Amino acid sequence: MTPSISTHVLDTGRGEPARGVRVELYRQTQRLSVQETNHDGRIPDLVRGPLEAGPYRLIVHLPTPFFSRLELEFTIADAARSYHIPLLVSPYACTVYRGG
Repeated sequence: MTPSISTHVLDTGRGEPARGVRVELYRQTQRLSVQETNHDGRIPDLVRGPLEAGPYRLIVHLPTPFFSRLELEFTIADAARSYHIPLLVSPYACTVYRGG
């Protein structure tokens, strides 16, 4: 399996996956991809190429009346591993964590 960065956005206010959420991935200042979550709220591979160690930035355009976007900065230390970043959103709260 090729190492990747993936995400899963769940709308906890509605109790279902957040479909059609725009997500951008950057490595430093280079935009690597712009994708939308699928019917299950997932994007299985944001990198679409080889994963490299270093700083990344994930921008999620949130489907809530209060938050318009969430910007996360994180560092990939081991490019041989995959990284999953789930996001739970509701109208006035959001939680993000590193999943397995």
